[in-house]
Amino acid sequence: MFSDIHTFYSLPVCESGCAEFDPADLRPFEILVAFAVLLIVEAKHGRRDSPMKTVRRSYLTNAGTFLLNDVLMSVLSVSSLYFIADRYAAWGLLGSVASSGWAAFLSFVLLDLGLYVWHWACHRVDVLWMFHKVHHSDRCINVSTAFRSHFGEVFLTALGKALFIVAIGVEASVVLANEVIVTLFVMFHHANITLPGERRLARLIVSPGLHRVHHSVRREEHDRNYGAVFSLWDRMFGTLAESTPQKLGLDFVKELDFIQLFGFGFKRTYRPSRRSQQAMIAEAAYFRAEKRGFAPGFEILDWLEAEREVGSDG
Repeated sequence: MFSDIHTFYSLPVCESGCAEFDPADLRPFEILVAFAVLLIVEAKHGRRDSPMKTVRRSYLTNAGTFLLNDVLMSVLSVSSLYFIADRYAAWGLLGSVASSGWAAFLSFVLLDLGLYVWHWACHRVDVLWMFHKVHHSDRCINVSTAFRSHFGEVFLTALGKALFIVAIGVEASVVLANEVIVTLFVMFHHANITLPGERRLARLIVSPGLHRVHHSVRREEHDRNYGAVFSLWDRMFGTLAESTPQKLGLDFVKELDFIQLFGFGFKRTYRPSRRSQQAMIAEAAYFRAEKRGFAPGFEILDWLEAEREVGSDG
């Protein structure tokens, strides 16, 4: 099936003198349709856990990153990958697989594993986290958060995908299909919605509730759930977390507009002011006391644990 995609989309749209249809032209249309559907679902059935001002600012800021990354970087992140695959697919690991269907399936699974490893590295390697923290700075997780990425991360991710394509040997038509499918899944698991039977769904794929944990302000939660499509990798490598985060984003980072995000992505370190840090510790201590029903005698312990917790975040 995948092997027919390029042939189908390369047919002339008219009999003479017309340009051929580039398969990459289909990607924006599919993504925009899916985005619109998820946006409508969020508006009607989404969580109501953030002020409308925060929600509107999130959408506006993320729209700016979308325009920069998808318009200015589209040549690198889609067309160039398609070109590389078209030239070098036969060189890779799957180049000798006789069945195009099996090759397409295996390439998608391996791509998802590669994205898991890359995402894990973005949380562990300082220079990668420097860019990736832009994505985590959104205080209102919604479908538009899928596009909240610094162009530095987009650039490095595209380079990583190019190496993957050559090493694995992914057909050009499969590259296009993979890009579309992964983007749709990323939008889905960022959507601010809850689904019936979501826990069962999360056994197979990354659900909105599962990925929501990844955007927690708590370091022990946002360093979990790295998967893009399948939750298998987090289960296999022990990075799965199933909980309900109390707060989202980066607790010591204010709401940022598009221009501020650009600069924020180049800051290697970021720490809260002493005053804001004390407020964070007090809030964390309150949550600990609330969990034990405000039983007396634990005030100092709650404060010390909260102080340790806040000190480890970021």
